[in-house]
Amino acid sequence: MWWFQQGLSFLPVALVVWSAASFVFSYITAIVLHHVDPLVPYISDTGTIPPERCLFGIMLNVSTFLGMATMYVRYKQVSALSPEKPRILRLNKLGLTLGWMSCFGLCIIANFQKCILYYIHVLGACLTFGVGSIYMLVQTILSYLMQPELHSKDIFWARLAVFLWSCSSILSMFVSSVVLYSGLYGQNLVQKLHWDPQERGYTPHIISTVSEWSLAFSFLSFFLTYIRDFQKISLRAVVSLQGQTLHESPRSFRAEEQALLVAGSI
Repeated sequence: MWWFQQGLSFLPVALVVWSAASFVFSYITAIVLHHVDPLVPYISDTGTIPPERCLFGIMLNVSTFLGMATMYVRYKQVSALSPEKPRILRLNKLGLTLGWMSCFGLCIIANFQKCILYYIHVLGACLTFGVGSIYMLVQTILSYLMQPELHSKDIFWARLAVFLWSCSSILSMFVSSVVLYSGLYGQNLVQKLHWDPQERGYTPHIISTVSEWSLAFSFLSFFLTYIRDFQKISLRAVVSLQGQTLHESPRSFRAEEQALLVAGSI
């Protein structure tokens, strides 16, 4: 059995590989068709003009569902490992809520392009990266609280390092974007897809785009830390019949939730 076939480790692997491919494929398509400059364009700019816009949108929509599934499995795993620790359970529920909000933001980014509905696109980016960074913080805190009994210190330090990488990318992108769009370098820069290295504003533009790519891959790197944890977990669905036929009225019953961790299965 290959390492990515163990447990549910294929979920974070699929999320990272598919999301990275969505960025790379749309970038290559945009470059080949001369829609953007080859040197570090905004990720959103590579998904603005058809046909790369169609590819970018559909691939990120799939990433949204992969992200939601990955975060849900992480939520169930933490719940099963710490069933009698209220603080961890509260943080775990908060993490799932924040994570799904971040996924919703990614869906907005995929379907509302920067050059068409800019403010909605920015809202999606704030949900994806802003709320997503808080999700990373919550998961890092959970990793700290669960060590050393359930988590190794190495996992905690790895997630903390990726979280700090993400925060530094957000700060760099925010500052450079504020400078770039302050009006000092012209108007309607949001619609600008081609930049000359000699023109004013090129330096903050490059800093901003590099920061965006750095931020995107810091997010993907965080989910790579889930692979080892997910190798030790599997999910199964239990069917409860409320009647012997499908046309009967369901009888009342009390559903009992069980969180079992038996031989690496939940």
